[in-house]
Amino acid sequence: MTGFATVAEFRKELESAPHSVENARVSAQERNAALTKPPGALGRLEDLAIWYAGWRGDARPRITHPQVVVFAGNHGVAARGVSAFPAEVTAQMVANFRAGGAAINQLAENFSARMDVFALELDRPTADFTQGPALGDVEFLQAIQTGWDSVRPESDVLVTGEMGIANTTSAAAVACGLFGGAPEDWVGRGTGVSEAGLALKAQVVREGIAFHSNALGDPLEVLRRLGGRELAAMAGAMARARMLRIPVILDGFICCAAAACLERAVPGALDHAVAGHESIEPGHPSILKALGKEPLLRLGMRLGEGSGAALAIGILQGALACHSGMATFAEAGVSEG
Repeated sequence: MTGFATVAEFRKELESAPHSVENARVSAQERNAALTKPPGALGRLEDLAIWYAGWRGDARPRITHPQVVVFAGNHGVAARGVSAFPAEVTAQMVANFRAGGAAINQLAENFSARMDVFALELDRPTADFTQGPALGDVEFLQAIQTGWDSVRPESDVLVTGEMGIANTTSAAAVACGLFGGAPEDWVGRGTGVSEAGLALKAQVVREGIAFHSNALGDPLEVLRRLGGRELAAMAGAMARARMLRIPVILDGFICCAAAACLERAVPGALDHAVAGHESIEPGHPSILKALGKEPLLRLGMRLGEGSGAALAIGILQGALACHSGMATFAEAGVSEG
């Protein structure tokens, strides 16, 4: 693709996305049944390995080129005081990512993942979504395209992370727009806001939902109007990964809010994705339940950056090490029960 001219083009790509390779999945299932262990003894690791094998089209796969992509964007709604930190922190954290000093850098390095960072027009925040759409049509498509182009074809698992002061408020608005409920059901403490700050976040989300009430039936419009550049870029990256049959590990609340827009726009769009962890942001378990995704980890994390998903790379690598490296009963000369 050289660029999406319209949102309809992007939606069409989602609708034409490839599926898991059935013969590879079946072969992996047969291999799993023959490995030197009691049936089901490795629990979810077995299901993970079979799922991954199907998407990679290889009954005995390994992860050799994991990729972590972090997108950063600034939000006009930050001016409402919804974050404990000023908007300048977004650019400062991007510099920290590029210097290798953030948590996500350490996790990416630990699992030998390539890490890429994209700062999306930090000097030009999105519009305040309580006053109008966060992004215009062209800006929205540009952000999606940045995410789409960020995915390396040689990658064999993808993690998308984010940085953006006020983006938990944006994610809460997106989730509320997609799934309904009260704003209080979706807002959390984010960077550590007070009780008054939490109430303000809920009020801002309420105003945004009211302003855009006539557009909430279209999930991609929800993302454009209530999201941000980094959320749109994550959605673009996850969609591109699907086209390349690259499995995705979802991160926390903000990542999953972006991902949910894809799933609601085209059911099944996230079949190539698993939930890396469950954040303690209060809206995250609700999104995971709506998506039908059981998290791999529950560690009380709420950092963002892709950190929880990056940590889960190790779980998936472990699942594949067992699946692809273990001997079968026949190979080991072990009698089956």
